[in-house]
Formats: sequence, C-alpha cells, structure tokens
Amino acid sequence: MISNIISFVHNNRIIEIKNPDPNETLLNYIRTQLKKTGTKEGCAEGGCGACTVILCDFKNNQMNYRAVNSCITFLPTLQGKQLILVEDLISKDGSLHPVQEAMVKFHGSQCGFCTPGFVMSLFSMFKNNSKFKDETIKDTIAGNLCRCTGYSPIIKAAKSLKNKKKIDHFTKNENNTLKLIKKINTKSIAIFKEEKKYFAPRYLEELKKILKKNNDSDFLSGGTDLSLNVTKKRKDINSIIYLNSVKELNYIKNDNSYIEVGASTPLIDFEIYIKEYYPDFTKILKRYGSPQIRNVGTIAGNIATASPIGDCLPLLLSLNAEIVLQDLKKTKTLLLNKFFISYRQTKLKKGQFIHSIKIPLVENNIFKAYKVSKRFDDDISSVCAAFNFKIVKNKIEDIKIAYGGMAAIPKRATHCEKILLKSLFTEKIINKAKDALDEDFKPIGDMRASGQYRMQVAKNLLEKLYVEVKQKKIIGIYAQN
Repeated sequence: MISNIISFVHNNRIIEIKNPDPNETLLNYIRTQLKKTGTKEGCAEGGCGACTVILCDFKNNQMNYRAVNSCITFLPTLQGKQLILVEDLISKDGSLHPVQEAMVKFHGSQCGFCTPGFVMSLFSMFKNNSKFKDETIKDTIAGNLCRCTGYSPIIKAAKSLKNKKKIDHFTKNENNTLKLIKKINTKSIAIFKEEKKYFAPRYLEELKKILKKNNDSDFLSGGTDLSLNVTKKRKDINSIIYLNSVKELNYIKNDNSYIEVGASTPLIDFEIYIKEYYPDFTKILKRYGSPQIRNVGTIAGNIATASPIGDCLPLLLSLNAEIVLQDLKKTKTLLLNKFFISYRQTKLKKGQFIHSIKIPLVENNIFKAYKVSKRFDDDISSVCAAFNFKIVKNKIEDIKIAYGGMAAIPKRATHCEKILLKSLFTEKIINKAKDALDEDFKPIGDMRASGQYRMQVAKNLLEKLYVEVKQKKIIGIYAQN
C-alpha cells in the first residue's frame, strides 16, 4: 500500500500527518506543531545534541530506542516509528523519570539549554543497556555538548542509574506500542507537495520503479550531509528517496571470506558486528560523529557522499572493499578504489544506487586505523589513516595503506605501498616509506589543518604504526592495552 499520510506513535496513540513538507525537519514540527519546546535547536547540523529525541522501532520483536538529532531529521522519516520527547518522560502522576531524577540529584544542569538533549541520550542508554560501564556512558553523551557543568555532574548522574529499576511507564506500555507500530508499519510513502517529492519504498523492486521515473532524486539515509542543504544553505531538496525504509537493504552477512553490509544498515549496528574482525574499525566508528549520527547514518551514505574526510573510506580502501551497484536491470561489483573520481564525484550513475558493501576477511593480517582531529569525540578528521598488511618472518608480504584528508578524494598511498611491499619491516624502510608519501599526496590547508601539518601527521602515523607493531602495545594519550 502506498500512502501520502505519515503515521507515527506518540503518547500511546497513532498520529497522522497528511502530505507533509518533505523538507520540514522533525525539530521544527515538534516545536511549532506539537508545541513541545523542551527540544532545542543549537547547531542545526547534528553536532551539539540539544535537539536529541528518541525514535523507536522494533527488531526481533523488541523495541529499539534510538537517539537521533531532530534538527537534521526530515519529518516524513517518522513513518512507522514511535516518537519520544523529553516532556514524555514524566509519568501521568507527575513523577520524574529515573534519568530526570538523577540529573536533578547530581546537579547535571546549569543554564539548562542542553539538558533535554542529555536527558534523552541518557534515556536511550537506560533503555538499551543492562550495564552502564564508563565507556558506555562516555559514548552515550559524546554527541551532547555542554558549556556549563564540565560534564562531571552529568557523568555522576549517569553512573547512579546503575541502581535504578529498569521498569518505567514505557516498559509497561511496550506491548501496546509494539501493536501500534506494527499496525502502521505496512505502507510505503509517496508525497507530492509544492513541487517537492518524497518516496519511502519498503521493497527493493518498488525502489527500482521509483528510480526509473525519478532518477534525478537525492538518496536519503541518515541525512547528516544532505539535510544541511535545508538547515544551513536554506535550499530546497526537490526529490528525495529514503533508502532506510527498504528493509531488504538492512542486513549484515558473513560467508567467512567477506562481510557484506546492506546499504541501509545503521553504522551503530555495523560497529558492534565488525569489532570481532577488525577492532580498529569499531574504534574509529566510536569517534564517527555521535550515537545520534550512527543510529541513522550508513556506510553506503558515507561512500556516496564521497567526502575526502569521510572516516569509513580510508579504512574500507585499505581493506580492499568492494561496492555492489544496482540499477533497474543489473548488478555491478566495483572495487572501492576505482569508485572515486574527483572531489565529491564518483562513478555512481543516474538510475543506480549502492546496494551493499563487501569487506574481505583476511587471516593473519594486521589492521590498524588512526584518526587525528581537534576534538577526540564528535569531530571531523584532519587526517585519518588505515593500514592493512601481512608480515611473514619480519617481511611485508602484503600491504594496503589509505588516507583521508590528504587529497580531494580518500586515496591509497600507492608509492608508499611499493616501498614497503616485500621489504623487511624495519625502521629504515619505514623512514623511506614516509618520504614516499610526498609523492602520493599534496595536501591542502583549510580550517582544520594546514597542508604541512597534514603531511607531518601522515608520516607520524606511519611511524606510530611501526612502533606499536614492534612493541606490541598501543601508544598515545588514550592508549588501552
């Protein structure tokens, strides 16, 4: 069934919106239509967390509470989900939710502007985790910025939740909420409003039919890049195809030779899965935006955006990943290394979409990845580097090196690789390889770093790799052995 009515669950009832503006943000709807002003706008780009709300869907018949940035979430993507706002946390009898109580008790609020966002992020942690480790708390609030408290009271409030009962009024209502979501989660969406179009197909074949007639559409997954055209550039997006509604594209498969990741698989799901095989991939993803970003963002979106500082891209390049492109009739598999043409330009043609990404699984290889940015959490890279190599009897038998932030595209360091391949793994050859990076890259300077700084960092990361492998330990401020 195809409809132009968006249906979602809020406060234990189904709310319907007929033919909404495809470019309206969820934040704007919450504040102007629902008249709930606890949710704030800070940055309008998904960077500060003041606008955090919870969107719930179900997986394996269980509720999944995902924190998202409502400032860059388009209203139509609410279809089939439950919306939870900070005002909804208070019980009918007026009692505060355990998360709110903890923030009050430990003085986690001063000016209060950022507080609703922190409360909602901690609420998602409270609902989704049985234990609240320090690492879990830190990651949970990585996408929420506060300029008053110094974070210590907020962290104390989060730690106190370990002793709170997990059953709240949302838990008591879960069965009813699940029924309501299942009731509305059965339709595809097609909206035509004021020369704007929005499509949210549920099936792959439906996606192909839409694409056949609307091949000039912009694909939307997390919207962390696309949405800024509306919130920052104040432009209209005339035609949108929402890929995250296609359940057939949300999967992770493993055939022991490679991992295949569907195009609409959230990064948050992938980061959990990939840790067993490539721990450094998870380590970098933990610093990729925030949980709010990773709850909706995808690897496919990172690839299609083709930003030279997209953190997934150098890692995938060094792992020799492939992407599966699909159009109306056929499927094509392409090495990611051949996909990027120039700045923000790729080989993705009109009428094509990314179906999945294939990541090879190689035994006995060493995989290392590093990210350098001004802030440790929730910041864009100045330089990101990834190294995938095999050493046999101290000789480098195979190596692939890739960098982000060093060129107009994420790029392999082929000259550097040639120096290292079939060489002994020694400090002398590493120094020679560092010099070869001058042939691979001519980085520019911008607001994040100068070109000279980027080159020095790139060389230093190669040296860091050598020291860590030789000494069999991680070196750095945040080192954990």
